[in-house]
Amino acid sequence: MSQLMEQAILKARQLPEPEQEALASIMLQEIESDRRWDELFARPESADLLSRMADQALAEVKAGRARPLDLDKL
Repeated sequence: MSQLMEQAILKARQLPEPEQEALASIMLQEIESDRRWDELFARPESADLLSRMADQALAEVKAGRARPLDLDKL
């Protein structure tokens, strides 16, 4: 286990049990979400889809239908 994870677990052990449960739930959801994304990206059709989406985005930029993202306006 990494040092950072060990530090996080030590800190989490100091929290009240409901907060520990909430934190554990978030961690497990994130791990499962990453597993699902990995599974989806491993599919051969994913590479084709991502390539088509990238081509479409580039075409939008060339056509002047895209603008820089302004995080202050989100």
